[in-house]
Amino acid sequence: MPSKTSVSRIFEIPKFYYFESKNDYSGSVGDFAYKIKYGEKLTALSWHGRLCSEKANIEHEKEFELSQEGFDEMVKWLEDIYNADKK
Repeated sequence: MPSKTSVSRIFEIPKFYYFESKNDYSGSVGDFAYKIKYGEKLTALSWHGRLCSEKANIEHEKEFELSQEGFDEMVKWLEDIYNADKK
């Protein structure tokens, strides 16, 4: 279960200012893994398995604006992919 400081109902994702500080972040829930990369835009990646993103077969990748709105859209996108996988 995500902590009270997480912005997601499913994942342990820190608040937007973490990424404004030029940090990347990765995590997993069960077999579902994800990474959020800082750059001119936020890039979200997801895959299944225990391999790191460098060695994994990336199943989904999408860029989002580097803004609070883009960040919120990205979190929803990751949650939607995770939930679709559960069906």
